[in-house]
Amino acid sequence: MSICFIILAGGNSHRFRSNIGKPYQKIAGKSLIEINVLKARKFTQIKKIILVYNKKDTKRVKSLKLKNVRLIVGGKNRQQSTMNALRYLKSQKEISKVLIHDVARPNFSSKLLSSIIKNMSKAKAVVPKINVQDAIKQIIDSSKDEYIVGKKRDNLFLTQTPQAFYLKEIYRLHKINSAKYKDDDISLFMNLNKVKFIEGEKNNFKITEKSDLENLKNIYKSKLSVGIGFDVHKLAPKRKLYLAGLKIKSKIGTVGHSDGDPVLHSITDAILGACKMGDIGQKFSDNNKKFKNIRSTILLKQVIEQIKTQGYFINNIDINIIAQKPKINNFKNKMIDSISQLCKISKNQINIKGKTTEKLGVIGKEKAIACEVIVSVIKYD
Repeated sequence: MSICFIILAGGNSHRFRSNIGKPYQKIAGKSLIEINVLKARKFTQIKKIILVYNKKDTKRVKSLKLKNVRLIVGGKNRQQSTMNALRYLKSQKEISKVLIHDVARPNFSSKLLSSIIKNMSKAKAVVPKINVQDAIKQIIDSSKDEYIVGKKRDNLFLTQTPQAFYLKEIYRLHKINSAKYKDDDISLFMNLNKVKFIEGEKNNFKITEKSDLENLKNIYKSKLSVGIGFDVHKLAPKRKLYLAGLKIKSKIGTVGHSDGDPVLHSITDAILGACKMGDIGQKFSDNNKKFKNIRSTILLKQVIEQIKTQGYFINNIDINIIAQKPKINNFKNKMIDSISQLCKISKNQINIKGKTTEKLGVIGKEKAIACEVIVSVIKYD
């Protein structure tokens, strides 16, 4: 079963009232687009991802540098945007089913998406729904304050996305029933007996206003965890000095099993701690010859890829480099650039502070260098 995940992000975000549209709003350094893409990529059944975007946002879309995502310009409305994606897919023979999803619902769980995919073999369409629980009123004439009290809600429910369809069927319905399109793609199905409704999720709400985004941020804050990393290395003449992946010009360098980079070692250890995945000594033992003189950049990159498979992403990194020499401020910006590239996060998620021990102890005598790091991570699922 080859599935395409279509992310609809072509709206104007009028109700959101921001210079930055909803798709590009960020939570823990990731835009809503990126969060949706990351979640879709966890499923091997999804062979292709399409992002339908507003032409005026071309510059913002390209700045995300999305890999293996097909970009398609949207239409004047949701129906036309969806049709643009479906029209492209008709030429892609390997795709038989589609998941159509609103970018403004980035908080669907892997459990929900898995259930949708599982049920695709049982119906022509699969749609998550939420039963209406609040009391329902219907306005008749707002100018006269006329409304119906106690309107029955037994047969009412709210639909969500992602919604699943056979490509051939949804394409046909878009062509013949476009005038009947209301809000989402399931509105095109005249015979709802062909639709499998499954239980949706309350937290899979749609971000419409800024308050919705704040609610989502609060949800993710509850998923935030913190890790602490520490490393210290002896300094000796005729040794190389690596800090944050950079080779620093110095008469003395670190002594270590690998390249002795205390900054990257501390970051790696803190990330592993925050994700509850052990420590750097367990993963890269100094008793293992294959790690002898290995660059710490390689070790950190491995850990970054490992935590992504578990759904973790870095929220921020705070670093104290404790050294009498060299003066950390001279290299701070370059270090931030290096860490940003290695961890695949924004530079504004990284803070570095240089500290001394006022010439006290082995660090003060320039015989050692240390680093301590605090990392916070968020699990997007």
